[in-house]
Amino acid sequence: MSGRTNGNAPVPALAQPLRLPSFGRIAVCVGLFLLGAVVGAAGALVQPAWFPGGLLLALAAEAGLCLGGALALRSRAGAASAAGGWVLVALLLTTSRPEGDFLFAAGAGSYLFLLGGIAVAVMCATLAPGRQPDGAPDRLGK
Repeated sequence: MSGRTNGNAPVPALAQPLRLPSFGRIAVCVGLFLLGAVVGAAGALVQPAWFPGGLLLALAAEAGLCLGGALALRSRAGAASAAGGWVLVALLLTTSRPEGDFLFAAGAGSYLFLLGGIAVAVMCATLAPGRQPDGAPDRLGK
């Protein structure tokens, strides 16, 4: 016998063809992207106002949004979409205008906000609980 399974056996999740996500899932990802943009803009305004506390509050809000998005969608896509909105807004706010106006001053707080926020976004997007296939575990002793 060749070791093939019969036609009634379930196909593993990784062997199934890719399909588009549902409309609701796309809508939630877009909503999380927009919420990430709002949290990024609010954090950029809060972190210089109350230096140590504002910075921690802004980074905690970003981490909460990313992990909440991952738990809401039960995949890393929720964390990645929220982190993408935050990073896009934070990087767009670093540019100065032709008039000389700027939002981020050259100081330790601004650099900690930008680099710390990117580090928090990467950690939340990679360490968030991923979706697991349904079914019995394949390891012995479980």
